[in-house]
Amino acid sequence: MTELKPKTVALCDMPELAGANLGTSDYTQITQQQINLFADATNDHQWLHVDPERAKDGPFGTTIAHGFLTLSYAPSLFFTLLDVSGTDQVINCGIDKARFTAPVPVDSHLALSADITTVEPCRGGYQVKAELTFSVENSERPVCVAEMIVRYLGRIDA
Repeated sequence: MTELKPKTVALCDMPELAGANLGTSDYTQITQQQINLFADATNDHQWLHVDPERAKDGPFGTTIAHGFLTLSYAPSLFFTLLDVSGTDQVINCGIDKARFTAPVPVDSHLALSADITTVEPCRGGYQVKAELTFSVENSERPVCVAEMIVRYLGRIDA
């Protein structure tokens, strides 16, 4: 398997990204240990997530990842798709319109595809909105869709 190479762009060239498809990240496995640690961090210990024995008889036949665990992969997977040179600071400003559209069973392999929808100037750089689609390997239905907002700050005249 070849290692994914992110799209590289200089900060001053960010406006050219509006409308660009960044492709799809490599897959990352969602393990029971990750689900348990997320449950501990968020104090969300619902049996559907953390009790494999009980979950066998549940609606999915296994434990599933928290929706917000899936969404928390947005920055790390997105930044494997886009590398912006000339930045002094990258700020994750938030998520809009997030929807969890299907479960992520334990041991699934999760990937992210991203489309840049807008690139707007902001003080010291650019604010980017990206449509994110999370998918699970060998499934046609996305598991999460969201819009992420990121600011790239630095010298835009470089």
